[in-house]
Amino acid sequence: MRTRPASAAEVDTWLAVLRSRGYLHRAEPGPDSSWTVQRRPYDRPWTLHHPVLAMDWIEDLLREARRRDAGSGR
Repeated sequence: MRTRPASAAEVDTWLAVLRSRGYLHRAEPGPDSSWTVQRRPYDRPWTLHHPVLAMDWIEDLLREARRRDAGSGR
């Protein structure tokens, strides 16, 4: 459970790590604490409009990645 609200810097850090590890094709900051993300090159880009919403999206991505990695026997 979070004890403080998500910050734009925290979202930037998470997106950079996920991109460097191959979980994201693209992640770009936008105006007013928003981000445009794209999971795979052929996926439609998503716009995350607030740090809290972005952290929710990141959490879902991490859950999916953990399930996929656990299923592959890693």
